[in-house]
Amino acid sequence: MKAVILAGGLGTRLSEETAIKPKPMVEIGGKPILWHIMKTYSHHGINEFIVCCGYKGYVIKEYFANYFLHMSDVTFDMRFNQMNVHAGKAEPWRVTLVDTGDSTMTGGRLKRVKEHIGNEDFCFTYGDGVANVNVTELVEFHKEQGSLATLTAVQPPGRFGAIALEKSQTKITQFQEKPEGDGAWINGGYFVLNPQVIDYIDDDSISWEKEPLQKLAHMEELSAYKHSGFWQPMDTLRDKLYLEKLWGDDEAPWKVW
Repeated sequence: MKAVILAGGLGTRLSEETAIKPKPMVEIGGKPILWHIMKTYSHHGINEFIVCCGYKGYVIKEYFANYFLHMSDVTFDMRFNQMNVHAGKAEPWRVTLVDTGDSTMTGGRLKRVKEHIGNEDFCFTYGDGVANVNVTELVEFHKEQGSLATLTAVQPPGRFGAIALEKSQTKITQFQEKPEGDGAWINGGYFVLNPQVIDYIDDDSISWEKEPLQKLAHMEELSAYKHSGFWQPMDTLRDKLYLEKLWGDDEAPWKVW
């Protein structure tokens, strides 16, 4: 199974970091948050990634171009212009980086990578948050539901909003991104999707969270996998510092590997 990760946004609320790099390259514990997300998927056996690049996408490309070098012990012999790699620690990943445009919306970015996805169900998430979602269980739940799309529903303390779900309900019939109100089940990303969902995205101007998800909900083709564990987006500098502290204190719930 492949995982598609959105990594093209501007990250304006984290301008302290994103003036020089795309948001998914902001580091937690010395590694980009994108790396942390990929490690979570890799822990569950998903090692093929399609990264939707946009704003300063060249930074992501340069990171992976030099990944083996970054992760290895190296001796440089300047006199003879030689490099000796002593120990390689690279991941078993296959990473496809696709330029999906600087101003393309989330749905448009997904549509632009359609040719790389194939005909099988795939994972899809945002490149700016971490969680300890059990991806293996999520994929199994998606298969059991038989829906075209499954999202991971979470319950943060506030700021977001809202999926209406009754206690035993798993089919979503109404979806609204970030409405007023606190405490509701909300879209936490970590989707599992049938490639057919891309047909509900018209062009670059479409937000995945609006027309496509609303249409799928109306068709009762959108299921909710309820995740009551850790989930934390990195929208602001405060969020970054919080995640840094968890990592530094060796209390990072998302470190499942």
